[in-house]
This record gives sequence, C-alpha cells and structure tokens, in this order.
Amino acid sequence: MSSADTRPFSADEPHVIGRTATSAAGAGGDNIVDLMRELVGQGTHLADQQLSLIKAEVRESAADVKTAVGGMLGAAVVGIAGLGVVLMGVAYLLADAIDNLGLATLIVGALTLLLAYLLYRGAVSKMSATHISPDRSQRTLGRTPDALRGEL
Repeated sequence: MSSADTRPFSADEPHVIGRTATSAAGAGGDNIVDLMRELVGQGTHLADQQLSLIKAEVRESAADVKTAVGGMLGAAVVGIAGLGVVLMGVAYLLADAIDNLGLATLIVGALTLLLAYLLYRGAVSKMSATHISPDRSQRTLGRTPDALRGEL
C-alpha cells in the first residue's frame, strides 16, 4: 500500500466513491425498471385473483339460489297435494254446516286463492331483497387502484 492510499479524502479530489455512486445511480435506473415491471406483474396477478374471487362468489350465490329453489319446488309439490286434501275436507265440513256443497266449495276456493296471493306477494318481496352480486369483491376492486398507488 502506498501512502496515497491511506491519506484522508479531500473534497477537491474525485474518488472511487464518486464513480461508485454514479454507477449505482445507473444501476438504480435499471432497478426502477425492474420494480415497475414487477409492480405491473403484481397488479395483473391481483386483478386475476379478484376476477377469480368474483367468479367464485357468483357461483356460490347461484348455487345457494338453485338449492333454495329446488327446496321450494319440492315443498310446493307436497304442499299442493296436502292442501288439496285439506281443502276438500274443509269444503265438505262447510257444506254440512250450510247445507250447500257448491257454495261451500266456492267459499273455500276463494279463501285459498286469497291466501295464495298473500304468500306470493311475500315471496316476491323476499326475492327482491336477495343480493346475488359479489359486494365484497366490488368494494375490494374499488380500493385496488388506491392500494397500487400506496394509498390505503
């Protein structure tokens, strides 16, 4: 080692540190490009994951609705058969009370139609309150651009 290598740095002399800093700045430029490429790749991956989540939520909601409709259909078939027998019995009991089978059957039929209408209106209001859209995923997608910018 020479004495020039061991002396303290002076502000007037260019040193290796200056060249290293310059090359590091050049390498930093490459790193920024790599970071941007990685950010775009991660953004694409995030968008793909969000799309998969939306699809899964829609499939889950559709499966729930299909199961509910199937159960309602089965209950309706059994209920209609049972209701027919019960209404026939009620019509005969009313006919014995008023001594007119035709009028008794008409009264029971009209009351049954009224009840069916009320049940239908209740079902329509309940069905309109059902949400099939993937709300959580929509909220997350709305926040994704802010997250990419670092603004959580």
